[in-house]
Amino acid sequence: MISYDKLFIGGKRVAPLSSDLIEIRSPYNNALVGSVPTASKADVDAAVQIARDSFDNGAWPLTSPVERQAVLARFIELYSARAQEFAALITKENGSPIAFGGVLAGMVVAQSNAYLQAAAAYPWEVRQPAIPQGEAVWRREPLGVVAAVIPWNAPHQSALVKLFPSLLAGCTVILKLAPETALDGQVFGELFAEAGLPEGVLSIFAADREVSEYLVSHPGVDKVAFTGSTAAGRRIASIGGAQLKRVSLELGGKSAAIVLPDANQTAVIEGLPWSAFPNNGQSCVAHTRILVQRDQHDAFVSALAEKIGSLKIGDPLDPEVFFGPQVSERQRERVASYIELGIAEGATLALGGTGLPEGGCTPESQKFPSAQLQSRHERIQVDELAVSLEGVMPVQQDVPPGRWRTHERTALASASPEALCAHLPLLENQVSNVWSMGKDGRSYWPIKRQAATADRIANHKGRNPQERASLKKRLLRKWMSK
Repeated sequence: MISYDKLFIGGKRVAPLSSDLIEIRSPYNNALVGSVPTASKADVDAAVQIARDSFDNGAWPLTSPVERQAVLARFIELYSARAQEFAALITKENGSPIAFGGVLAGMVVAQSNAYLQAAAAYPWEVRQPAIPQGEAVWRREPLGVVAAVIPWNAPHQSALVKLFPSLLAGCTVILKLAPETALDGQVFGELFAEAGLPEGVLSIFAADREVSEYLVSHPGVDKVAFTGSTAAGRRIASIGGAQLKRVSLELGGKSAAIVLPDANQTAVIEGLPWSAFPNNGQSCVAHTRILVQRDQHDAFVSALAEKIGSLKIGDPLDPEVFFGPQVSERQRERVASYIELGIAEGATLALGGTGLPEGGCTPESQKFPSAQLQSRHERIQVDELAVSLEGVMPVQQDVPPGRWRTHERTALASASPEALCAHLPLLENQVSNVWSMGKDGRSYWPIKRQAATADRIANHKGRNPQERASLKKRLLRKWMSK
C-alpha cells in the first residue's frame, strides 16, 4: 500500500489544511491501494499564491528554452526507468489491463520526447525588419499560472500532455488529479524535483468537484487546461469566458468505425478489440459505433461476437487479460443502464447479458447490432459512454461513385455531437485513422497515412493513370486545406 500524508505544493511536501483523505481501492477486488489527502479551498489558495509568486518573481520564467528543455529531458530519463512500475500502479487504481498500460507507458515517453523535439525547433524569438525602418522582435513568452485538470482513464498521458507544453513555455503549473487515480500522479512531484525543476513551479493534488471548480475559477490562474466530460468542459468554458481566461478543452468522444464493403473483414474483426475496447472501453477515442453494409451485417456481428467472447476477462494485472473492471460502481451501473436502454430502444444483444456483474469485474463485452436504420437516433449510438459497450449498425449497400464521404455511412458516423476519431478500414486490410473536427463532427482530417490513403482510393476509383493521379492530388489538397 502507498500512502501520503502531505500535499505536494510548490515543489515540497506540506501538511494539508484539512483532514480529509481519499482512499483508493482496486476496482477489481476492492483491495486498498493507498490513500492521499484531498485538497481544500485553503490548499488551493496556498498553491495558487506560490505559483503566482514563482511566476512573477521567480527564475523559471526567465530561464532560456534550452535550460527548460534540459530539465524536462532529465525528467524523461527518470520517468522511463520506472514507466512499467507506474503502469502497474495505475492498473491497481483504475483497472486498466496491464497489457494496455504497458503499451501506453511507452507511448507517454514517446509523446514527451516529441514535445522536446518540437520545443528545440520552435521559433522562441524571431527578428525581422520593421516597417518603415528598424527591427521588430517577436518573442514567445510564458503565459502565467496554469491549472491542469485531468481524468482517471489515462492519468499519466493526460498529465504530461499538459505539463510538458506548460513547463517548456516557462509557466508555473498546478496539476489537479482525479480522485480515482490520486496516487499515481504524486510521483511526478519528486521526479520533477530530482530533474531540477525549481521550487514553486509545480503543485500536485487531488480534489473533489467543488474544490476543482474553485481552482479553475481562481483569479490567480491565467490558463486552464482540461480533459474530461463535455458537461464539465462547458462549465469551465463559461467560467473562462466570464473571466476572459484562456481555456483549452479536450472533451468527450463517440467515434465510429466505417467498414467499407471491400474491406478485409476478418482482419478488421481481429483489430477491432484494440480500437473499440482499449482500456476496458474507457477511452475517448474508442470506436464505439461500427457501420457495416447491410448484407454483411449479420455475418459481421456473429464473427465479432465470437472474437470478443474469446478474449480473457479477469485480473487486470494478468498480462493475458484483455478486459479488466470498470473503474467504479458508477461506471458499472452505467454499463447496465445503457444495456437496458438499448434493448428498450430496439437493439438486440449479441453477447453478454443484463444486470450488474459480480464483484468488480466487467460483464462480457456487450454488442448491440441495430436492426433498424432508425437506430441512428438511439442513445447508445449517440451518447458518449466510455464503457464496454459497442453498437453495430447496418447501412444501405450502394455507394454512388465519388460520394463515399457524403454517403449515408458518413452521415451516420457524424450523427453524434461527440464524434472524435473515426476508423476507416479500406482495401486489402489497410486502415486510415481520421480526426473529425467541429461540433457536428462533419469535417475530417486524416492524421495518418494521408498519401497512402489517397493512393488506395485513387487506385480503386480511377479508370486510368491520369485520372488516378488527378484524384489523388484533389484528395490531398482537400484534406490539407481543412
